[in-house]
Amino acid sequence: MGSSTSDDAALNGARREQDLADLAGDEAVDLVVIGGGFPGVGVSLVAAARGLILVLIERNDLASGTSSWSSKLAHGGLRYLAKLDVPIAWESAVERGHLMGQIAPHLIRPLQMLLPLHSGVSHVDATMLRAGFAAGDVLRMLARTPKSLLPRPSRVSAADVQQLAPATATSGLRGGLLSWDGQLVDDARLVVAIARTAAAHGARIITYAAATSVEADRVHVTDQLTGERHTIRAKQIVNAAGVWADTLSDDVELAPSKGSHLLVRAERLGEPSVAVTAPVPGHFGRFVFAVPWDDGLVMIGLTDDPHNGPIPARARPDDDERSFLLEVINAVLQESLTPEDIVGSYAGFRPLLKSKGDSSSDLSRKHALLRDPHTGMLTMVGGKLTGYRRMAEDAVDAVVKTGGLKARPCSTTTLGLVGAGTPRPGLPEHLIRRYGTDAETVAAYGADDPALNEPVRAGIPFTGAEIRFAVEHELAVTVEDVIDRRTRWGLVDADREDLAAAVRRHAPELIETTQEEG
Repeated sequence: MGSSTSDDAALNGARREQDLADLAGDEAVDLVVIGGGFPGVGVSLVAAARGLILVLIERNDLASGTSSWSSKLAHGGLRYLAKLDVPIAWESAVERGHLMGQIAPHLIRPLQMLLPLHSGVSHVDATMLRAGFAAGDVLRMLARTPKSLLPRPSRVSAADVQQLAPATATSGLRGGLLSWDGQLVDDARLVVAIARTAAAHGARIITYAAATSVEADRVHVTDQLTGERHTIRAKQIVNAAGVWADTLSDDVELAPSKGSHLLVRAERLGEPSVAVTAPVPGHFGRFVFAVPWDDGLVMIGLTDDPHNGPIPARARPDDDERSFLLEVINAVLQESLTPEDIVGSYAGFRPLLKSKGDSSSDLSRKHALLRDPHTGMLTMVGGKLTGYRRMAEDAVDAVVKTGGLKARPCSTTTLGLVGAGTPRPGLPEHLIRRYGTDAETVAAYGADDPALNEPVRAGIPFTGAEIRFAVEHELAVTVEDVIDRRTRWGLVDADREDLAAAVRRHAPELIETTQEEG
């Protein structure tokens, strides 16, 4: 099944206002979804594609919570194989195949993962890891992901390691293990693409609309931009608020896990063409990755630490987390990275269910659906980015069954997102890499006004045309929406203000916001 057209999927301020106005009537919608991250937009797309009438509300921007602070990887589940958690590993392999093959091939690409074999990796551990990679490849084959997309793992020589990752330490290097996984061009862009596809199928996507209270058949909402209050009547309600899900239901207890990441310049690591994997000492099957990005950056992550207290709107690694990440990755580098090499950082939180596990890494990543006994609201918790579609399918199945709703069969395993498909020849390659077939719409802005083709600043190849596309098609409402989620240049502290100034110049209608950092 092909992707939706860009016009049908255009989300912008005018559509947002119309969607809010349409809710003034007394007629109940089939479903209200609370939360605009992967779980929420996933439910919205599954439900809309099945013919349900629904509204998604998000108190901030799409992907403004955990969903924009991930490692940008569509994992095949190797870590779960190491823990003998075959069901989650299998689900990850299957869903990764759907994402890379049919759903979003323009936003998720093959990535080589290199594990250098040096003195810190014993021969026994290397043998076990190679067996794990082989088992992961069996799951790939069973999931029917072709080896032309994700080649088989292999053993490579020390010379190959040096060529692929020039900054790798040479002392004691005896080769490496090379495997393949999926890498997102950007997690926030994927969330926006899912939301736009849901909108093309009739879903109302309303950002900056906070759910203030929930009753059995309605959700009370405050427009964060105007202060106006609305009530949405609904036959079913899904709470997909992630790490904030427990604020809407007293019966949900979460144990959030913090995942921290550092950003360094790719040139500092010799412009690696692969993700370098460093094992965490004393934790077999757990790794820190140094993952190359398109924008001349390498992301180093991630931690897996319990978090106590309120969840900040914008979190960063603390000193201990920075030290941990640098220490682990430096063990495989010829020249150690220092805190001065860090040009940006971010942290996200996983909404894990509270259990008796000794640490965050022990808590199950399996998703769960919890029914509130007072309101009947269905809460989604747990799960992984790669499995968002399956989690959404399960939630919509439960909604349809409980509410006695009429719905078509689920079709989202083959439903391409906006931008999926073959772009017309002659479009700029850098636009195709980020927008797929929507690159044609972005390029049209520059064709009408050549000044919009100019980069916002030397070294930042982000253009006015992309800013206008974000405003008129991707529901960017604030300056921060553009610099932090429609593009990721805002993650580099030194570039942030220059980018913000360019966004203000090209889109003066955008609202200024600030978020408290943690």
